[in-house]
Amino acid sequence: MSTAWQSLVPEHLHDAVSNALRAAFDAANVESAEPVTGGASGATTLRLQVAQRACLLRVETVRSPLRNPHQYTCMRSAASAGIAPPLHYVDDQAGVAIMDFIVTQPLAAYPGGPLELARGLGRLKALLQSTAPFPVLMDYRAIVRRLTERLQTRFAPSLLDPHREALERLLEVLPWDSTTQVSSHNDPNPRNILFDGMRLWLVDWETAYRNDPFVDAAILVDNLAPTPALEAALLEAWLGRAPDAAERARLAMMRALTRLYYAGLLAMLHASTAPVINSLSALSPDEFRRLLADGSLRPAAPETRTELMKMMLAGFLDLSSNAAVR
Repeated sequence: MSTAWQSLVPEHLHDAVSNALRAAFDAANVESAEPVTGGASGATTLRLQVAQRACLLRVETVRSPLRNPHQYTCMRSAASAGIAPPLHYVDDQAGVAIMDFIVTQPLAAYPGGPLELARGLGRLKALLQSTAPFPVLMDYRAIVRRLTERLQTRFAPSLLDPHREALERLLEVLPWDSTTQVSSHNDPNPRNILFDGMRLWLVDWETAYRNDPFVDAAILVDNLAPTPALEAALLEAWLGRAPDAAERARLAMMRALTRLYYAGLLAMLHASTAPVINSLSALSPDEFRRLLADGSLRPAAPETRTELMKMMLAGFLDLSSNAAVR
């Protein structure tokens, strides 16, 4: 068996990867291995060519104390339902998985354009939520509270007091019933949605667990259904009907909550040695896109994450204020 992958995987994981390759492909030769970039999880991902077939090797190289222990259970369930790429091997303990490699096309190439893409996303969400419920991890509200505490350490004292107060007001009026929770990806942003020219796939299951059904809906609407027509198409494809007033109100509240959640995730990536942020002045989405396009902001740079964090915080205040008056 070729060792083309060994220079790309930490040495302490070589035995686990060798076992995975033998189990998945028997004695087939690994013809090539090349890194796949773009994920935010920190795992090592490689495209392998094995017996004239392209596969993806994913290896957890670092395990955080906050690691989701159910991610492979969720990945297996999603793959069985045809939502995640087909799996060839999973070792939960070693953190190694091998799956089909999806050759992607831009989401913009989806047949029928943005409207049909919105409907396709709604159907994919409905399929995920029809699976047997994923394991329980934590109460999403508690996670957002914890992330908000982390956010406050990155900003000058009292600067985020309005956000903390708005969060508590929102949670006071947000109905919560754990018996209605469903299988949830919890991070269906555009990087985690793949289009292979025929159909959509969801990937990266590190944050998957049982959650409120409107969490994924809020994230999809925010990222991929920016107009009323697209939002309506996505929601109707998901629900099988137009949402009622109560569901629209819940979506508005969940959109605010997910903005704060993502700001908190960005704070987790903010270096502890970085200067405290003293301003909440945020770019508009158009300004942010323009600065990325002209190279003034680099996608993975710390200053870009800071700008995104401030944009999410501004969006949270706007959305939570609007949701409160519905």
